[in-house]
Amino acid sequence: GTFSMVHGKSTVVGLAIVRHPLIKAIGFTGSYRGGKALFDVANSRPVPIPVYAEMGSTNPVFILPEAMRQRKQNIAKDLAASVTLGVGQFCTNPGLVFYQSDEEKHFEVAFSKSLEETSPGVMLTPYIQEAYHAGVQRLAKTKGVNTIFKGKAPDGGCYAPAYLFQSTAETFLNDHSLEEEVFGPSTLAVTVDQKDQLLRIATQLGGHLTATIHATEHDLHEYEDLIAVLEQKVGRLIINGYPTGVEVTHAMVHGGPYPATTDSRTTSVGTDAIKRFSRPVCYQNFPQFLVPDELKDHNPLKIWRMVNGTWEK
Repeated sequence: GTFSMVHGKSTVVGLAIVRHPLIKAIGFTGSYRGGKALFDVANSRPVPIPVYAEMGSTNPVFILPEAMRQRKQNIAKDLAASVTLGVGQFCTNPGLVFYQSDEEKHFEVAFSKSLEETSPGVMLTPYIQEAYHAGVQRLAKTKGVNTIFKGKAPDGGCYAPAYLFQSTAETFLNDHSLEEEVFGPSTLAVTVDQKDQLLRIATQLGGHLTATIHATEHDLHEYEDLIAVLEQKVGRLIINGYPTGVEVTHAMVHGGPYPATTDSRTTSVGTDAIKRFSRPVCYQNFPQFLVPDELKDHNPLKIWRMVNGTWEK
């Protein structure tokens, strides 16, 4: 009874679980549409319950000017590996990249070359593949968006070719659909002309799981205001790394402001995730025999406590 797997069409099974009176909390990973539907149903119950829905993210990457000039080849290679990791089927997949337009051509050539050297992979299900194809076709047909690179994939099966799209800051600022997740090995590169455009973009962003900044120390001093904005937009902020690296630790935050999740105060990866399925209880003025062993003055567990300003067992 600790763990049960229920099979069936996801909408039917998912809604039945959310509506069941014995269910007290829900964790969900999937699309915005699916997570929002479960959230709405949970809140319409006679006794509402919390829903911790992780609903997708485009995980924006910001490449600042000096870092781009010094490391564009390495960044392009490593970013392409992050975009195509697991055929792009990571909720932390970097689907947006922002950088200055004076480095546009050089970076796109290096990025495309790195994508071309990556073998196409197989997606998990035909449904995920269909959604990916629909997403890249939508981007390819969007006014102001150019297809810079399209990978090759074998016919048949669930293969997914990599894509690199390109647009400008003004197009991105005027078309909010460009921020929507395309789940798979594609990314949209957005070129900016000056710093204030980059700050406008960061300010306009919705909630995401992660944001990444590639920068030198000089860049970081010049763009401290960008960091301040992104702190309000994501659950995990990365300097000179890649968002697809996720590790279960005490410090891990795999969550973010809406619409990345329905509750930005929690994480779905990391040791703090268990707190989503626990509830605090305060025992006030209880006799010793009534409180749990962990709370007794002389409990059988060795614990640390503060005594006269110092910690002791």
